[in-house]
Amino acid sequence: MKKPSFPLPLPVVKPTRDQLKPGESLCDYCTGKCCRYFSTPIETPTAWDDYDAIRWYLAHELTLVYVHEETWYLLVSSKCQYLLEDYRCAIYHDRPKICREYTTKDCEYDDDWSFDKVFETPEQIWEYAEALLPPRPKPPERRGLGLLPIVTAPS
Repeated sequence: MKKPSFPLPLPVVKPTRDQLKPGESLCDYCTGKCCRYFSTPIETPTAWDDYDAIRWYLAHELTLVYVHEETWYLLVSSKCQYLLEDYRCAIYHDRPKICREYTTKDCEYDDDWSFDKVFETPEQIWEYAEALLPPRPKPPERRGLGLLPIVTAPS
């Protein structure tokens, strides 16, 4: 095989946390992982209706539900509109409080996500609920599945 006549780019080596020099930030080497999703705690499901609500979350694209240290979370993958092409914040000096309080101390810069439990589809959460809960009550039988009559207000 013939060698290319042009120089190939060197792979970018991402330093680890302990390799940072004084004054450097992990953000200088990151691709804005924390700006590409948001995650919020949700109530721990205990009943069919709770699992059904989670099933609804998971029916939406780019969502997952995970459990970390016994707390349940909804994660929505959605890039912040202020994340620039160079992975910097376009409104850094006026960013929201949640961003100002966020630190790189425990960020996912050099970690892959690892969860105690993770659910990515409605079927997964339903199967999990079926393994934990007593059988679901059957919905009441519906008769005359036709359309309901339209009732108009008297004039």
